[in-house]
Amino acid sequence: MTTPDDHTAPPPPDSDVMLVQRTLAGEQKAFEMLVVKYQRRVERLIGRMVRDSDLVQDIAQETFIRAYRALAQFRGDAQFYTWLYRIAVNTAKKQLMELKRDPLVFQSQMKSADDDETSGFERELNSNVADTETPEAVLASKEIAEAVNAVMDGLPEELRMAITLREIEGLSYEEIAQTLDCPIGTVRSRIFRAREAISNRIKPMLDHQSGKRW
Repeated sequence: MTTPDDHTAPPPPDSDVMLVQRTLAGEQKAFEMLVVKYQRRVERLIGRMVRDSDLVQDIAQETFIRAYRALAQFRGDAQFYTWLYRIAVNTAKKQLMELKRDPLVFQSQMKSADDDETSGFERELNSNVADTETPEAVLASKEIAEAVNAVMDGLPEELRMAITLREIEGLSYEEIAQTLDCPIGTVRSRIFRAREAISNRIKPMLDHQSGKRW
């Protein structure tokens, strides 16, 4: 006699892995689906390394070309987007080195259309300013966001990339370690240092605002 446990459903297959397999089988449309799914996120990631929008698009295109050529090397040991992000970071670094340009700050706040992708970190900052959207609260929130961007501007590249992947892209520590090709302990250290730098800059602002009544 069987029990319900005997018929436990297997975990659903990874849709990205299925698309990779279909691409390798010769279905070009499958890879186009991967591009559509991740193009915006890849461009946003690259946009935190360079300001030139045309260069961002060029690097993103090169990223997907390299990913397509290397697709047979993807074994599914990591999430596909982690594998893809690592290619994007390496491609951007290579392009910047060739152009003898230094990685620049991550760009200004997401547009309102990107609110669904706003990091928990940013939401926490905004919620600490005020519970109501009065003109004063909006101004305070903008000032804090500008301060965060200024701190990010001054962070070393390795700290900026780690905090971006964690707080903006939402990657786990393990995924960031794979993307940046470094030990997980290094990732934790970089994120801690980046958060500490940001906190030291904005804490006086938050303390000042908390003493006001809007």
